[in-house]
Amino acid sequence: MSSAEEQKVVPLNQDQQPETKKSTLRSKGIYLLPNLFTTGALFFGFYAIVASMNGDFEKAAIAIFVSMILDGLDGRVARLTNTQSEFGAEYDSLADMVSFGVAPALIAFSWSLQSLGQVGWIASFIYVAGAALRLARFNTQIDTADKNYFTGLASPAAAAIVAGTLWALSEYGVSGPDVALLMSVVVATAGLLMVSNVQYHSFKGIDLKGKVPFVAMLAIVGGFAVVSLDPPTILLGIFLIYGSSGPLMTAWKWFKNRKSA
Repeated sequence: MSSAEEQKVVPLNQDQQPETKKSTLRSKGIYLLPNLFTTGALFFGFYAIVASMNGDFEKAAIAIFVSMILDGLDGRVARLTNTQSEFGAEYDSLADMVSFGVAPALIAFSWSLQSLGQVGWIASFIYVAGAALRLARFNTQIDTADKNYFTGLASPAAAAIVAGTLWALSEYGVSGPDVALLMSVVVATAGLLMVSNVQYHSFKGIDLKGKVPFVAMLAIVGGFAVVSLDPPTILLGIFLIYGSSGPLMTAWKWFKNRKSA
């Protein structure tokens, strides 16, 4: 019997077996805290779909924003508590596809785009495909891309633009079929921006663990107060500005480079 064969058949002693068992159990476990936030984001994304099927479009739009908040927290919590894992990253991507890919497209289609027939579902599919491609590209470029910038509009921001448009128009008593053409442009444009090469600031450079001036806390409180005055309109305005910032900065850089050349 060779030495290699002997190593295969020699049993582990009693001191070694518990350690092997413990390491196996540890490798099969997952971190609870960040995945709770991801599960919450997935829940509200699914709730948005169910609410739109029942005709509660404003609740569906609000659920998208709640899902976006929870999605933003899971990654932050994972980094702050040092509980990052490959499982969490994959789970987050799958949840994002439901909450920020499928849900906004279905909500927009049910509320408005179905009145356009084939054009409506094509616009919805462009958004869904854009979200899927955006998430796939992000997962494959995460180690090489600049952490301070996203390539293409992030899917939560695209979902906020679609859901915010629906929410704001509903608040003003606008019927979905009356603005079907506008919604088709918004949905399709958001989908195309997700797969574009336009650079968007990621805001990941903000240090949440560091100290900030007292004035900064007052500014945050003031921001919440302003949003509370008219949440759908102000939130839509914020994300429209963010969505437009990428193309505007790209156009400015192109014009500046051309002028210098």
